Amino acid sequence: MSVTAVSTAPTPVSDPHPHGLRANPWLTLLAVGLGLFMVGLDGSVVSIANAEIARDLNATTAELQWVTNSYLLALAAALILGGKLGDRFGRRTVYLVGVVGFTVASVAIGLAGSVEGVIAFRAAQGLFGAMLMPNTLALLRAVFPPKKFGMAVGIWAMISSVATALGPIVGGLLVQHVNWESVFYINAPIGVIALVFGLLVLPRSRNEAASSERFDVPGVVLLALGLVAVVFGVVKGETWGWTSAGTLGAIVGGVVVLVLFGWYETRVAHPLLPMRLFRNPALTIGVFVTALNFFVLLGAIFFVMLYLQNVHGLTPVESGVRTLPLSLASMVASPLGAKLTEKFGPRLTMPLGMVLQAGAAFTMLAWSADSSYATMWPPFVALGLGVGIVMAASSDAIVGNAPVEDGGIAGGLQATSLQVGGALGTSVLVSLISSRVGSTLTDSLTDAGVPHSAAVRFEEAKDAVAMGVAPVSDAMPAQLRAAVVEGSHTAFMNGVHTAVLVTGILALVGAALAAFGLRGRENEPHESTESTEHDGKVPSPAAVPAAASIRSSAGVPSAGTSSGPSRHPCRGRSSP
Repeated sequence: MSVTAVSTAPTPVSDPHPHGLRANPWLTLLAVGLGLFMVGLDGSVVSIANAEIARDLNATTAELQWVTNSYLLALAAALILGGKLGDRFGRRTVYLVGVVGFTVASVAIGLAGSVEGVIAFRAAQGLFGAMLMPNTLALLRAVFPPKKFGMAVGIWAMISSVATALGPIVGGLLVQHVNWESVFYINAPIGVIALVFGLLVLPRSRNEAASSERFDVPGVVLLALGLVAVVFGVVKGETWGWTSAGTLGAIVGGVVVLVLFGWYETRVAHPLLPMRLFRNPALTIGVFVTALNFFVLLGAIFFVMLYLQNVHGLTPVESGVRTLPLSLASMVASPLGAKLTEKFGPRLTMPLGMVLQAGAAFTMLAWSADSSYATMWPPFVALGLGVGIVMAASSDAIVGNAPVEDGGIAGGLQATSLQVGGALGTSVLVSLISSRVGSTLTDSLTDAGVPHSAAVRFEEAKDAVAMGVAPVSDAMPAQLRAAVVEGSHTAFMNGVHTAVLVTGILALVGAALAAFGLRGRENEPHESTESTEHDGKVPSPAAVPAAASIRSSAGVPSAGTSSGPSRHPCRGRSSP
């Protein structure tokens, strides 16, 4: 398949000669970091608040899943659109609209008063987050020179990790001493600061050619429908049954629509998602590994918080403190992953990160209902290191290999894979836990000393047990109460063991794909059709290669490679 040639004439940006505060790319990084921090904090805070939301609003397990998944689903469905809007109408403008909308939606969640309202406004959060997230990376791609882009991505990932580290602590304090609504109100001051600072320092950046193109409305509709159908089917799989007509119809129908979307995008003149991007193996593998990375992370965080709070009886603050090793390790690993990728390429760092995650998952197989913290923190550290390393390497692989003029689309693609992976991780692992609990609860209760006739009646409480909650009351005799607690927690741990086993296997699949899929190829950098500014200077299109670390590992001409003959150095050597 031939690579589509693109023009080497520079495409003007809206602000080609920024001055003052807007001429400093590091201030751009700080500005987009504020928005990214808000989104990251929200994600980890909500995991702490889930138990309180369920108690206060009488939410079922399915409704609690939707508090998380309505956000993830809306975000995943609109991320590529958000990146495209940034390329077309201005990354600065779309990013700031996302900041405002996300902030307003956060306040609305706290005021909702019902689980249905929380779910609806979480979806609104997701839509505005889809405008914000891809344009953070797109703005960095536009203002940082190639030699500094990898480090910028590492810091970008570190900011996300810092937010994740602070989230459980901040969320735990707010839930314990104020209320669960306050974990959403905290976004208001952060959003205001992000808006004001962004207005002051962010340069205007967009692809002027894209602003005059016909907008790919059919592509938007097909992509959104396909993603929504697939994620919806996965979310409902545990309730409807994985082999039910509804579940299979949603998943298969969504896949068919996504295939149709891919076919359509190769036929339209100005596609929402240029399929040529996937001709670069590093970008393609980066998308898949990013999805696996957050499948593992968000799925694990969901059941770990239930385990700590409902099985070990810890408060939200205590649970947050216990998970700090995970977040701090990820924070350290993000810039480390960027430096390792710059030096050795992603064929080392991606597999390394995924192997660390697999090791963490397999170590969790030794957990029991009464495990000490000494058995918990080592897998937390390994998981955090793995997530941080993969985050930096895969982000560089995806955005660093896309032409600058497609920076918003690439950022949207990276964020879409991240969020789809997170949604699938939460849904699939919770479904595995629920299914395993349902099949082992009666036997676990009987083995713990509960009479068989009583154990059968407790089957009705399997949803609560799948959240780590033992269905006991103060009116129960002490001996029966202790037996029900023991049996319920044993059944829950059976589900957790099934979930972590699947997680570890998938992480190894990702490691193998990255190790073998990126091996032994040489790559040419692409040329940009969009001029960018670095400290007020506008380089020629030939001066914007892909990240050097990815080129030396992945190897084929990047998406958008020009037909021109120029070559660029690649870590001290020329591309062939």
